[in-house]
Amino acid sequence: MARKDAAKTPPERVPANTVVPDRRRWWLAASATLALGALVVGRLLIGNPVAEAAPGDTQTSHRAPATQAGAATTPQQEVMALVNGQDIRRETLIQGCVERHGEGVLESLVNKRLIDHHCRKRGLTVTDADIDAELDRMAKRFKLGREQWLELLEQQRGVSAAEYQRDILWPTLALRKLAGSELVVSDAELKKAYETRFGPGVQVRLIVVSDAQKAQQVQREAAARPAEFARLAMQHSEDINSASIGGLIQPIRLHVGEAAIERAAFSMQADEVSKVITVGPQHAIIKCEGHVPARNVAMAQVRAELEEEIREGKLREVANDLFAKLQNAATIQNVYNDPRLRQSMPGVVATVNGEPITMQELGQECLLRHGKEVLEVEVSHLALRQALQAAGYSVTQQDLESEMRHAARLAGVLDSAGEADMRRWVQMATEEQDVSYELYVRDSVWPSAALKKLTGDRVMVTDDDLKKGYEANYGERVRCLAIVMDDLRRAQEVWDKARQNPSAEYFGELAAEYSIEPSSRSLRGEAPPVRRYGGQPQLEEAAFALSPGEMSGITQVGDKFILLRCEGRTETLDIELAEVHDVLSQDIYEKKIRIAMSEEFDRLRSAARIDNYLTGTSQAPAKAEGQAESRKDTAVRQASGVR
Repeated sequence: MARKDAAKTPPERVPANTVVPDRRRWWLAASATLALGALVVGRLLIGNPVAEAAPGDTQTSHRAPATQAGAATTPQQEVMALVNGQDIRRETLIQGCVERHGEGVLESLVNKRLIDHHCRKRGLTVTDADIDAELDRMAKRFKLGREQWLELLEQQRGVSAAEYQRDILWPTLALRKLAGSELVVSDAELKKAYETRFGPGVQVRLIVVSDAQKAQQVQREAAARPAEFARLAMQHSEDINSASIGGLIQPIRLHVGEAAIERAAFSMQADEVSKVITVGPQHAIIKCEGHVPARNVAMAQVRAELEEEIREGKLREVANDLFAKLQNAATIQNVYNDPRLRQSMPGVVATVNGEPITMQELGQECLLRHGKEVLEVEVSHLALRQALQAAGYSVTQQDLESEMRHAARLAGVLDSAGEADMRRWVQMATEEQDVSYELYVRDSVWPSAALKKLTGDRVMVTDDDLKKGYEANYGERVRCLAIVMDDLRRAQEVWDKARQNPSAEYFGELAAEYSIEPSSRSLRGEAPPVRRYGGQPQLEEAAFALSPGEMSGITQVGDKFILLRCEGRTETLDIELAEVHDVLSQDIYEKKIRIAMSEEFDRLRSAARIDNYLTGTSQAPAKAEGQAESRKDTAVRQASGVR
């Protein structure tokens, strides 16, 4: 486990990286996740298990389930993967899992022991029947059968049925029982939740500035000319998300957000502009666009759902306090981070009320939760090392330091002399990723430097690149209303309705009713202006072909179908290409090198022979005209004693 005491202070020669990556997808890519309310408390308390439990291991217990090591009765697969014939061994993978995730997993093991000890002390149990009932309740909440719900968890979150029951449902139910009366929902709380969800709202535009004097000036101008509020928001507001669409925000609801803004909004009439509302260090001005009527929903229909949501919110709030009480009442020793204790208690990483948690337990739990993702990292590392060796390259300390300086300059982390402040950058990067210095270098710096070695001589910025970059950043843009749909037939029906009544107001009503994209639906079609070369050529072509007041045909972008109504165009900024040549050139180079690095990474992975014994899959090298496919291989058996 990468210990915090050894991690965060870099030596004099500090390796670096050009980006601060998301470790969930290693060094470059981002991952989309499905937000499932049932996971929130489990994740808070137990960490983020992503591995798959042993096939068929679905039993639950009224006691906190222990890690299933499996080593005592089942032979363990020593080779976890082969990459072009070169192996990654079990010991290496466990070490990698512990180094990357050991601290969080150890904390979760300690927390589970604490919960278990306290439940036993108070005579509380979570039975198999409790867990089965909660599983059925959660599936019903999402209008799914039990098997469908478990399959969704597996597909969207990588959480197996055994993990869900052991690491999420059990601690959640145990905490509910421990919290007891603290989770009781009062009539007043229920009334507030009902009013928030189904009560009236106010549609407003917003301007936010940090300078009080400027806020007063903008307010006077807006109050004098309310029709110009959208323009003023685009010109002055520091809230970039709303400024780009004329200050429009989601409707303000009761009992949510800043009370001063809520009071002002509900006291205003349509087209009225508020006084300056000071909220902390910022100053807000709102304009009422209209009032949203309450929805006619009977309390009896939604009472159970609202009570459940309130209880879950209360559980999240009391969890930290409850753990503080449990920890204060317990004797916990962190052995791993104490050199003296490590010598006197070999093989032990912590004790809870005298009961040891061993390194073997920690390693097995880390492997169970994170083995799959860490193995992908190790496979990628090995493929990169092989590619560097084949090309006759090596990543030197100088390369790593060059990456750091480059990253610091891009991020504006400079010292008083205007040079890259490497020490401060390392501190920022490791704190942001919550990793040790060694892991930051290994998982972020080195891969980026290696890929840059393999791709750097292929990238150059052309005159055409500069022209497109200038047009994208400083050229005119098309202001549009938009309706986004996921069904072609529905899109055709909506298009026909809009054609029969071509007004902007009716188009906004259609957006509010039919658009599946939350922002355009709640803002009645308002969307950020469309620019050229922004990455959506079909949409850009459709937008720039329109005249003010004209509606587009149906434009397909991926699996979505989009209707646009042109509201006009922005003006080209009065800036010459020569003035921004160097800035554009640097920005374009960074984007092109990142694309080249990503493509090279994908090429290396697809060109490799990868036998993954942890998942029981095998990938053959890609053919010249296609991508490698992952397949089940009868000669590659899933590792026993791991899942």
